[in-house]
Amino acid sequence: MRSKTARLFFIDAMRAWAILMMLQGHFVDGLLENSFRDPDSLIFTVWRYFRGITAPVFFTVSGFIFTYLLIRVPEKGFNNPRIKKGIKRGIQLLFIGYLLRLNLFGLLKGELYPSFFLVDVLHIIGLSILGIIGLYLFTSKQKNYVFPLSLLIISCLLFSFEPIYSNWTFEILPDALANYFTRTNGSVFTIIPWFGYTAIGGFFSYLFTYYKNSKSLYPAAISIAALTGIFLIFFSSDLFIAISSITGIQLFEVIAANNYLFIRLGDVLIAFAVFMLLRQFITSRTILKIGQNTLSIYVIHFVILYGSFTGLGLYRFFYQSLSPAILIPAAIAFMFACSFLALFYARNEAYIKQGISAAFTDFRNKLEPWAVYTQRILKIGVYRMLRSIGFVKS
Repeated sequence: MRSKTARLFFIDAMRAWAILMMLQGHFVDGLLENSFRDPDSLIFTVWRYFRGITAPVFFTVSGFIFTYLLIRVPEKGFNNPRIKKGIKRGIQLLFIGYLLRLNLFGLLKGELYPSFFLVDVLHIIGLSILGIIGLYLFTSKQKNYVFPLSLLIISCLLFSFEPIYSNWTFEILPDALANYFTRTNGSVFTIIPWFGYTAIGGFFSYLFTYYKNSKSLYPAAISIAALTGIFLIFFSSDLFIAISSITGIQLFEVIAANNYLFIRLGDVLIAFAVFMLLRQFITSRTILKIGQNTLSIYVIHFVILYGSFTGLGLYRFFYQSLSPAILIPAAIAFMFACSFLALFYARNEAYIKQGISAAFTDFRNKLEPWAVYTQRILKIGVYRMLRSIGFVKS
C-alpha cells in the first residue's frame, strides 16, 4: 500500500484557490453592471488581472496532478493502471462537459441548440488527459526523458505559434469539431493553445517526481519557479523582440506584441512558488477538501449560474445588472454555497448514489407493467398494419 504522505497538499490548496477564483470570476463577470467595468479603476484592473490567472493555473495543475499519478507507479506503457483510469476520466469529463450544456426543453422538441457543441473547461481538460496518455504511450519505449521533453516542446510550440493558428477558422471541419480549435463560434476555451498549460504542468510534475528524494527539492523548486516566473512576466517580451531583431524572424515580434501566454505561464510559476512556500501553513482540511472536489464544485456552479438543463440560472435573471454593493456579498455567498454543496455531496456520496439507484429501480419497476402493455399494443398494431398491406396472411 502506498503511503498517503505521497499526496502533494500544496497542489490541493492551489486547486482550491483556483476553483474559488473561478467561481467569483464567473459570477462577477456575468452579473456586474457594465457601468462599473471601469478600465481606469485600480480595483477592477487588479481583479481582471487575477481573473486571467485562474484558467492557466487550473489547466497547469490538472496536467501536473494527472501526470504525477501517471508516472509515479513502476509499471510502464499499457501495464500502467493509470492508463485505464485516465482514459475513463478523460471521457467522463467530455461527457459531463456536454451534459452541462444540454437543454432539456430543446431536447423535448427534438433539437440540440448550437450552444451544446461549444467547448469549455471540462472538454479541454478531458481531451488534454487523453492527449497526455497518448503521448505517454507513444514514448513509453523511449528513454525516460523523452516523455517530459515532448511535453515541454509541445507547450513551447503551441505558445509560440499562437499568433499564426489563432486566425484559422477551421471551416473545413464540422462545427462540433471546429469548436475545439477556434473560438469563432463561441467556445470559451480551445485545445490549442490551452493544452500547452496542461502539458507544461505534466513537465513540472516529472521534474518534481524525479527530484522527490532531494533534501533541497522545495528550496530549489521555489527559487527556480519564482525567478523563472518573474523573468517570463517582465522580460520575456524584450527577449522575443531581441530574438526577432537578431534572426529577422517576424514571428517573435508578433509574439512580443501579444505575449499573454508566456506572461500567464510566469504568473502560474509565481503561484506555484507561493503555494510551495506556504505549504506548511496550508493545513485547513476544508481548503484541502475543496481542492479535492473541484469537479463537483464546477458542476454545481454551472447549474446554478448558467442554468444547465433548464436555462434557468442566475445569468438569465441578473445578467450584468448588479452593483458592487450587492455583487460582492452575493459572490461570497455563491462561493460558500457551491463549496458547501460539493463537500456535502462528497461526505454523503455513497448514500446519495444509493438513494438515486433505489429511486430509478422503483421507477423502473412501476414502469415495467406499462412497458409490457405498450409493447403488446404496438405488436398488435404492427401485425394489423402488415396484414392490411398483404405482408401477413390472415
